Amino acid sequence: MSDKAVVLVSGGLDSSTVLALALQQGYRCYTLSFDYGQRHRSELEAAKRVSELMKVEEHKIVRLDLGTIGGSALTDTTIDVPEQETAGIPVTYVPARNTVFLSIALGWAEVLEADTIFLGVNAVDYSGYPDCRPEYISSFEAMANLATRAGVEGNKLSIQAPLIDMTKGEIISAGASLGVDYSQTVSCYQASIEGLACGKCDSCRLRIEGFNQADISDPTRYKNSA
Repeated sequence: MSDKAVVLVSGGLDSSTVLALALQQGYRCYTLSFDYGQRHRSELEAAKRVSELMKVEEHKIVRLDLGTIGGSALTDTTIDVPEQETAGIPVTYVPARNTVFLSIALGWAEVLEADTIFLGVNAVDYSGYPDCRPEYISSFEAMANLATRAGVEGNKLSIQAPLIDMTKGEIISAGASLGVDYSQTVSCYQASIEGLACGKCDSCRLRIEGFNQADISDPTRYKNSA
């Protein structure tokens, strides 16, 4: 069994907590982020900061342009980011995003001879995204072990989503106990260049609720309080 793990890190609250959990379990962590045509780079800057603060083995940023296919408020500036809670799968869902990200993480894991990939998907306090469900993660893991040389040769790959059944408050409490500095993270869908959060989008709403649930002071820098 390898002690190496690839950890998907967006720069947000959940993925930073997952990184801390992986490190606590003794993994040598290789963090992977994506410049996929999202609205702002503040989250990527946060991913870089968090990776440096937690002293990972290596941090990579892979450039993709999912904006060329559009279909999401996160990659298409002609679609407004909702500032009220909406029913169904929201327009912030990026088609096939986690499938693309996990596929590239799978490739890097093979190169590194790592047998574990961590990601911060959550099926409790999440925005209704279909690629954040437990059945999606288990299905991708099964596919990964069919699609790789490592899997065919008997070196089983594991996809770990330790936050999948946790509330946002539980996630924040867990991260705080591990020393995660949430002031260095950016979750907002429409953050400013300086990383200031709007306080209105779905991601901000869940983050605010989470700090209230955890009874922990919210260190997020908001535009209206900067």
